[in-house]
Amino acid sequence: MGEGLRDRKKRLTRQALADAALDLVAERGLDGITVEDIAAAAGVSARTFFNYFATKEEALLGPDPDAGPRLARRILDQPADLAPLAVLRAALLAELAEETAGRDEWLRRMRVIEQNPVLLPKVLAAGEQVERHMVRALAERTGHAETDAHPMLLAASANTAFRVAAWRWASWPATGDAPQLTDLIAEAFDLLACGFALPKTPHHRSDEER
Repeated sequence: MGEGLRDRKKRLTRQALADAALDLVAERGLDGITVEDIAAAAGVSARTFFNYFATKEEALLGPDPDAGPRLARRILDQPADLAPLAVLRAALLAELAEETAGRDEWLRRMRVIEQNPVLLPKVLAAGEQVERHMVRALAERTGHAETDAHPMLLAASANTAFRVAAWRWASWPATGDAPQLTDLIAEAFDLLACGFALPKTPHHRSDEER
């Protein structure tokens, strides 16, 4: 079933508020804006703002309340014969394929978070919420309990792989063309799959150089 008109309007309003929060904080700093400022920039009332977010910090980070359940569905919908790590890789790449934010927006958001360390606990909390949904879905697929090490470590490893790929993408030298984020994620998962065997790339010194 496709997205209904009401759901689409809600999604666009949420995104407009998140975009406005990012623009304003990048310009004035977190302490220099109010909820009313964000609402006005997005063309809605402060009352409407609170239908979507509880605080300006929450709007800035733009958490998607459906992200965890949506990712869990993607995990459960993968082919039954797919290995758990491959399931997570496919689910995360499918989720990313629908991401509309470009690299510039990601970079701005990461800079804002770096400049406002008070946001870090909220970033971590949002990631933990999504990870819990991943653990539940993995446990259901594999027949493990949600408290077993297997689904918990798999989900944590997948989240770490994603964070490392995103950080590499954001930190890519300005002098070179940045690779696709999806390629960096695939590379991170390949490294997990091979048990962290040292990859043979030009960036590693040879035995003779050591």
